[in-house]
Amino acid sequence: RSVYDDQPNAHQKFMEKLDACIRNHDREIEKMCNFHHQGFVDAITELLKVRADAEKLKVQVTDTNRRLQDAGKEVIAQTEEIIRCRVQQRNITTVVEKLQLCLPVLEMYSKLKEQMSVKRYYSALKTMEQLENLYLPRVSQYRFCQIMIENLPKLREEIKEISMSDLKDFLESIRKHSDRIGETAMKQAQQQKTFSTTLQKQNNVNYGRNMHLGRSRILESKNEITLKRTFEDDDEHEEEILTAQDLVDFSPVYRCLHIYSVLGDGEIFENYYRKQRRKQARLVLQPQSSMHETVEGYRRYFSQIVGFFVVEDHILHVTQGLVTRTYTDELWNMALSKIIAVLRTHSSYCSDPDLVLELKNLIVVFADTLQGYGFPVNRLFDLLFEIRDQYNETLLKKWSGLFRDIFEADNYSPIPVANEEEYRIVISKFPFQDPELDKQSFPKKLPMSQSVPQIYMQVKEFIYASLKFSESLHRSSTEIDDMLRKSTNLLLTRTLSSCLQNLIKKPHIGLTELVQIIINTTHLEQACKYLEDFISNITNISQLTVHTARLYGLSTFKDARHAAEGEIYTKLNQKIDEFIQIADYDWTMSESDGRASGYLMDLINFLRSTFQVFTHLPGKVAQTACMSACQHLSMSLMQMLLDSELKQISMGAIQQFNLDVIQCELFASSEPVPGFQGDTLQLAFIDLRQLLDLFMVWDWSTYLADYGQATSKYLRVNPSTALTLLEKMKDSSKKNNIFAQFRKNDRDKQKLIETVVKQLRSLVNGMSQHT
Repeated sequence: RSVYDDQPNAHQKFMEKLDACIRNHDREIEKMCNFHHQGFVDAITELLKVRADAEKLKVQVTDTNRRLQDAGKEVIAQTEEIIRCRVQQRNITTVVEKLQLCLPVLEMYSKLKEQMSVKRYYSALKTMEQLENLYLPRVSQYRFCQIMIENLPKLREEIKEISMSDLKDFLESIRKHSDRIGETAMKQAQQQKTFSTTLQKQNNVNYGRNMHLGRSRILESKNEITLKRTFEDDDEHEEEILTAQDLVDFSPVYRCLHIYSVLGDGEIFENYYRKQRRKQARLVLQPQSSMHETVEGYRRYFSQIVGFFVVEDHILHVTQGLVTRTYTDELWNMALSKIIAVLRTHSSYCSDPDLVLELKNLIVVFADTLQGYGFPVNRLFDLLFEIRDQYNETLLKKWSGLFRDIFEADNYSPIPVANEEEYRIVISKFPFQDPELDKQSFPKKLPMSQSVPQIYMQVKEFIYASLKFSESLHRSSTEIDDMLRKSTNLLLTRTLSSCLQNLIKKPHIGLTELVQIIINTTHLEQACKYLEDFISNITNISQLTVHTARLYGLSTFKDARHAAEGEIYTKLNQKIDEFIQIADYDWTMSESDGRASGYLMDLINFLRSTFQVFTHLPGKVAQTACMSACQHLSMSLMQMLLDSELKQISMGAIQQFNLDVIQCELFASSEPVPGFQGDTLQLAFIDLRQLLDLFMVWDWSTYLADYGQATSKYLRVNPSTALTLLEKMKDSSKKNNIFAQFRKNDRDKQKLIETVVKQLRSLVNGMSQHT
């Protein structure tokens, strides 16, 4: 460090010291070399001695080496060959070991490819599982194994897509063929039911006894022909009935279910399947707008629904968890609500009872089919009772038209029978019994008109038609009997009664027709008991049963008869009014014609001939009609006198009017209708008679003196009536006797009239104040 200090001449001093040190070392080296120099010389000498030997040795070694090399060349070659062979052998052993590990993988992968090609996807998934879990882990270091490992998820997705595509095709297929599946199932259910019914009929000797036996068989065979339908099969010669399993290949569902289950996506598949089937259920439950027009529309609708639930029931029983009973019950309840709503809506448009009946038969087969598959159908049978009411309404509407046609075509004359054969034909249609008529010889006439047996037969046809709906409803005979009686009561009390009421009110129905209608209703009323027996024979339920309803025919025909009687009274009065309207009185005549008016004689002759027709009517009806006619005639004549438009009446007109009233009294006393006691009929004209007697004899003093007493001769003469008529005579007297003041008698009569008028007015005023 001091060399580099700032001391002066430091470097020079260092160099001097360094040179001194070098010289010291050189002297020591020289000493050392001098000490060992002899040894070195000796060594050199020895080396020179061995030099020649070394050269010889070198030549010998070289020659030996050459000979050894020449001799070892073949050995080396053999050794290298051995080494190469052993390496190759080791490699072969290694390859064999590795191939033994790889061959199963390759075989399984080849098997996987083959399964994929033949669409055995579930087996392919099992193969994939073995590859992944067993084989591939052993050879995972190889590149081809990595390629396989990468391809397996893609193959799984491919399998999922293919299986899902197959499932979609399956769903589309069963959507298209659900109606065929349903038709097959419904046909099987119907044949099973027909077979059971046949056995029941064979075991029940009392089934459908009497008249209903042959009729019901005919109706049943017709219904079977209507319901049976030929199903189109791929093989048109195939006669055996195919099941849903035969018609549908369910393998896509099984494969897809297994595939998704193996892949761990079973829940996804279940949700997808149920979602798609719910969508299809909504489509199946959606009816066509024109479904109610033909039975084929309903048949196709029911077939699709049955096909849908038959498939679901099959899936429920052959798969585990894909669909559950809860799911199918929920789906069925939803469908049932929709079906009932659709049937309520569309059946309400049905106006043809035959179509409603076919709809009922379809619903019964539909319900029986689904009930056979375990679905509850009580609500469908409850709906059938609603449709039964509608069916009855359509029947009532149809029979209303039939009744109207029968009434329109009737001649309202007694039925003529020329011989025994014609008589038997009539009584075979209508239960008529009359011992008195049986004693008469042919030709003879039955009291009723042609419409009576026709109406009776149509009522029986209605009962048959109503019975058609009650069949196959799983109801007891008592319930069927009750339904038949209720529907028949509706026919009688509403339809037939309405037709009769409308008939009676028609303008072209005259008195003769009304009389015949009354006779007809009497016989129809008597036939009601035979209708009750007819229903009892059909249902095999005795009328003595406590809960058996009775037919309301008695009240129905009584009401119609009363209406006809009232119409008779009305038409008689109308006819009387027509005659009264043509009356042409000269109210100012000075003297009467000495004979009754022509219009009145025509009216009386009309009444005589009319009441002769009434001989077939019950006595009280004819008597009431006669009394009503006389009373109406009396009131009409009284109103003619008191008409406000009539201002003046002469004494001659009073006399003429009195002659007409006398003819009315003579008609009443001639007993146009037998059965009146004493002068009962003449009392109809008592008001007119006392009023006219008062004016004819001019007995005002007696009238005024006895007024208000029970023994008064003019008890039925009202003061206001007498006053009105007297004022008209007063005005007529003034007009016709302008110079009456110059004749004392006329002046006295005029004063008398004025005096009586004043007294009558005081009586009338007194009555008004008292009231």
